[in-house]
Amino acid sequence: WAFETTLDLSFEVRGGLFVRQIHHWAALLFMAAILTHMARIFFTGAFRRPREMNWVIGILLFTLGMAEGFAGYSLPDDLLSGTGLRIMSGVVLSIPVVGTWLHWLVFGGEYPGDVIDDRLYIAHVLILPGLVLALMAVHLGVVWYQKHTQFPAVGRTEHNVVGVRIVPKFALKSGAFFTSVVGVLALLGGVAQINPIFLYGPYNPGIVSAGSQPDWYVGWLEGSLRVMPAWPIILFQHYRIPPPFWAAVVLPVVMIGVAAIYPWIEKRLTGDRAHHNLLQRPRDNPIRTGIGVMALTFFVTLLLTGGNDIFADKFDISLDATVWLGRVGLLLLPPLAYLATYRLCLGLQRRERQVLEHGIETGILKRSVDGGTSDIHQPLGPVDEHGEPEPLPYQGARVPRRMNELGVAGTAVNGSLLRPDPPEETIALGDARESQQRLWQRRQAEQADTRERRHEL
Repeated sequence: WAFETTLDLSFEVRGGLFVRQIHHWAALLFMAAILTHMARIFFTGAFRRPREMNWVIGILLFTLGMAEGFAGYSLPDDLLSGTGLRIMSGVVLSIPVVGTWLHWLVFGGEYPGDVIDDRLYIAHVLILPGLVLALMAVHLGVVWYQKHTQFPAVGRTEHNVVGVRIVPKFALKSGAFFTSVVGVLALLGGVAQINPIFLYGPYNPGIVSAGSQPDWYVGWLEGSLRVMPAWPIILFQHYRIPPPFWAAVVLPVVMIGVAAIYPWIEKRLTGDRAHHNLLQRPRDNPIRTGIGVMALTFFVTLLLTGGNDIFADKFDISLDATVWLGRVGLLLLPPLAYLATYRLCLGLQRRERQVLEHGIETGILKRSVDGGTSDIHQPLGPVDEHGEPEPLPYQGARVPRRMNELGVAGTAVNGSLLRPDPPEETIALGDARESQQRLWQRRQAEQADTRERRHEL
């Protein structure tokens, strides 16, 4: 019945398939937006005090989004969704002690039962959306109360918030983003086919097609099931804990749980209990950035392993080889990603310290009397009595690395291609050139005096 009504909605209702595909693409984009937002919050340290609870709410939103998406694409009762439900049935049965009771509670008896469609429908259109909307309201309310975070800049401190008013600037920008997203989703719904249940056919318990992958936000759980070795744990010679329990229950619970309590873990290890309104650049906290990249590498490796049968088919390699590649990758890639990220952050810090100490490379080479060459640097701050730049302290803001980022032309003024620049801009540029010329002449004179003293000695 569910499969038939979904086909009627797709082909008998005008625009039905178009709306269904927009709905599916929107669900994928919704989960991608949550994950991207969480990554931004994590790498910039926006979860620190007093925003720990909002981080937990974000984790709950991602978890509820996975459940909502799974319930949604399981409703049509096609071959792909039925395969996913059968996997969920096996995972629930693998839970020790209470697995059988939970399975009967969800399915109303043996799989598939006759109540699962109604329960999935109520969960998908009422219960889970209500929880998601409630958490989003709480999340936005907390943001409104605590105010947003900000990167360090002029006039920004840990005790103030610099931003724009909701009306009109922020509202106009948000409206533009909204219309852009709607337009992209409409384009995808019209030209990019997704979840073609009319090609899969109705669910048949005796058939599982090749290339049966869930949506991406559940694909990492599929990958964990595929790489888990068939190592059951037998207790007291009779009680067996099957492998799916560790791959599809313990692993996601541990990953989501550790992610939820990470703000308190970092607070305990670093001793940082201060209130923060200023964000950190990822390079300024190499350990946290390395941990985040390591976690994403683990997640992506599981996600790719969830499609190992497709890789085996397209690249004509053994399916067992892809399983072992996934297992080895889960052990080696995350620590390697951590080390590479850590070293990269240190390198970026070192490069910015060099700019703060010596200035920006101008691209001009100076030849000395002995034939050697050296770079001319533009100091970012004052110079000492010898014309050397005074080192500047790093204050958490972005450090310019090119001359065109310094704003040497001063404040922007009116002008266009149809009329010459205003006189005040021409005067400012002339003053800047004269200042650079005087600095150059002073350095040349100092170098000449140094050479004369060396010659006298």
